[in-house]
Amino acid sequence: MYHLIQRIVQQDQLHARWLNTLSFLENAGARKISACEDNTLVEIIQLKHAAEEHRHAYILKKQISKLAPAACPDYSNAHLFAPVSTRQYLAMLDIRCSRYLKKVFGLNGAQLRYAAYLFVTYLIEVRADELYPVYQRALSEASHSVTVKSIIAEEEGHLEEMTAQLSRFSDDWEAHAEVLQEMEQVLFHQWLGSLESELAHA
Repeated sequence: MYHLIQRIVQQDQLHARWLNTLSFLENAGARKISACEDNTLVEIIQLKHAAEEHRHAYILKKQISKLAPAACPDYSNAHLFAPVSTRQYLAMLDIRCSRYLKKVFGLNGAQLRYAAYLFVTYLIEVRADELYPVYQRALSEASHSVTVKSIIAEEEGHLEEMTAQLSRFSDDWEAHAEVLQEMEQVLFHQWLGSLESELAHA
């Protein structure tokens, strides 16, 4: 993954699309968190997570101006890396996690949406804790003006918060998280493969 990102940050147009793709994923995550909210029983931690994911999307989007001010004005396919795979990654993760949680815990409706929020958000935070430091390493080694250090700090806090919430949800949440992590890894590597394929023809 490092060599892939290292190549991307060396070319402003590719880098702008990378930032826009990450911004799209952060925004999609924020929207999914909001969609999981109950009409009345909304915890402050959910509001915090949604707000911070939206801010991450904004931070990433704003930094495109350091590379190519007119690039990537929106999230249309032309401005994303591997747009089909990018759009499917979170959507399929949510679907597969929801199916698993419904089967194992017998949940439906608002309870299922909340459980999916907990586990999907946890999985995404684990992935972010791996991806963003690799990206920052490539940026630092290139002495780049773009930075994701503030996002890294907040994602680490998110992971701790999700772990605490999952501990309250189920005593054996870690066993279920391991199963779901295997699903996420498959989807992530499919996405990464799509990026590599697109870069090979760039």
